[in-house]
Amino acid sequence: MQTTTRIKSPRKQRKLLYNAPAHLRHKLMAAPLSQKLTASKSVKTLPVRKGDTVRIMRGDHKGFEGKISRVDLKNYQIYLEGLTREKVDGTTIFLPVHPSKVMIKNLNLSDKWRKAIVERKEELAKQAAKAAKPQKKIQKVEKVAEKRPAKAVKVKKEFKVAKEKPAKMEEKSAIKKKTVKTKPKPEVSTTKTKAKKKKSADSKEKPTAQEKKPKAVKTAKKTRAKRKAASKEKKGGP
Repeated sequence: MQTTTRIKSPRKQRKLLYNAPAHLRHKLMAAPLSQKLTASKSVKTLPVRKGDTVRIMRGDHKGFEGKISRVDLKNYQIYLEGLTREKVDGTTIFLPVHPSKVMIKNLNLSDKWRKAIVERKEELAKQAAKAAKPQKKIQKVEKVAEKRPAKAVKVKKEFKVAKEKPAKMEEKSAIKKKTVKTKPKPEVSTTKTKAKKKKSADSKEKPTAQEKKPKAVKTAKKTRAKRKAASKEKKGGP
């Protein structure tokens, strides 16, 4: 079996591109599909063909959309309808675009071989999706099984704590009852209590020394002019 080795020197890479056969050149003319097409057809890239509608993603003509009018396999270029320029002599020519700078918006499925390729890839994607579903379910079940023993241990611990709590509470309440005993109040003689009551009544009835003193009436401070006028009035002078 023939094996291929990777070539790093750019000189040899250019030589391979220049001398590549037609079936390899066709593969090198591949371009990515839009998000809608990848979702519907489940294909990421396809070789560009005449009749595909394409959008330029890089370069001076970024954003331009049009149908492919010609595919040049010799020079690895494609030509779009409407993408032209005028020469000095007045003639219009098509501008070449490399397929790597382009994104396919609509596919031309008139060719039966291309249609068969797309259908095959769609079936493969569906089979892969079906195979992935049971694996995801198995992974979920395994995760649940891993978590269950830990949960069971937690539940057991909580159950033990719930059992121990009421017993501990009962023990504490019994200890408190033993320690806290009602001490009998000492009997106080009636004569002493009567004397205390009389003293308190007398103290309430008799006014204190502070209450006897009349509160000083606050007077407004006299200004210098007012003081002079008062002194003159006392002396009787003008």
